[in-house]
Amino acid sequence: MARDRSKIPFNLVEYVTQLVDRFDRRKKPMAIQIKTAAEIEKMRISGIALRKVHNAVKAVVKPGATTMDMERAAQAVVDELGCKAAFKGYHGYPAVLCTSVNHEVIHGIPSEKGVLKEGDIVSVDCGVVVDGYFSDAAVTYPVGNVSPAVAKLLKVTEASLYAAIDKAVVGGRLFDIGNAVQTMCEKEGYGVVREFVGHGIGRNMHEDPQVPNYGQAGKGPRLKAGMVLAIEPMINAGTHEVKVLEDGWTAVTTDGSMSAHFEHTVAITKDGPVILTL
Repeated sequence: MARDRSKIPFNLVEYVTQLVDRFDRRKKPMAIQIKTAAEIEKMRISGIALRKVHNAVKAVVKPGATTMDMERAAQAVVDELGCKAAFKGYHGYPAVLCTSVNHEVIHGIPSEKGVLKEGDIVSVDCGVVVDGYFSDAAVTYPVGNVSPAVAKLLKVTEASLYAAIDKAVVGGRLFDIGNAVQTMCEKEGYGVVREFVGHGIGRNMHEDPQVPNYGQAGKGPRLKAGMVLAIEPMINAGTHEVKVLEDGWTAVTTDGSMSAHFEHTVAITKDGPVILTL
């Protein structure tokens, strides 16, 4: 689940800190948590459970299925595994999954009315908690056969995720990650969403740092072993601009263009990036 940069921060301490910062030009360091090897192993186990949820949902995606059919499949696996759905109840969110169709960017709410059609795409974002540790991952699926233009959007967005992951290395800079996404996707004429970003993750779903999908390479905090990030390009076929619908959750492209979303939870280690949600 992407972090919304436009809303009040998720905890009061962070909110008060930002208020103080408005009157203090000095920069305060972000509270980036470094995980131990044991903690990363627990997150890997969480990621394995999450992948099982995604696999069950993928099997449901076809013309005529509803996004609520996908939700029921996800809930069944969560119940079977005995893990906790990370999104359900989070700030009032009502479902296990976020299911965003076509021009919906993220945080679409599953519904019996959300009937998938041939040529649609559906972005499925999900998180689980196992033994107190979160994992978060997203995939955009084609529904049946899609147009070449839509297939390219999915291919490039997913490729940009792996290009970003390749930059998640000890000694690099945080904005190297977003720059990899921005460079690849803007080269193809796509819009890189600004309002929603990736994030740190661990015992909480949203931790420091925020991980934007844009930025200047060589800038931002130095990347260190033990950081764990949810890296998640959200890429629009048209404008980068989005708006949130009246339900307070569903974000859509302002021009009605298609949008794709891919995400993995990634640990930075001395041996390179390790994807925990494969």
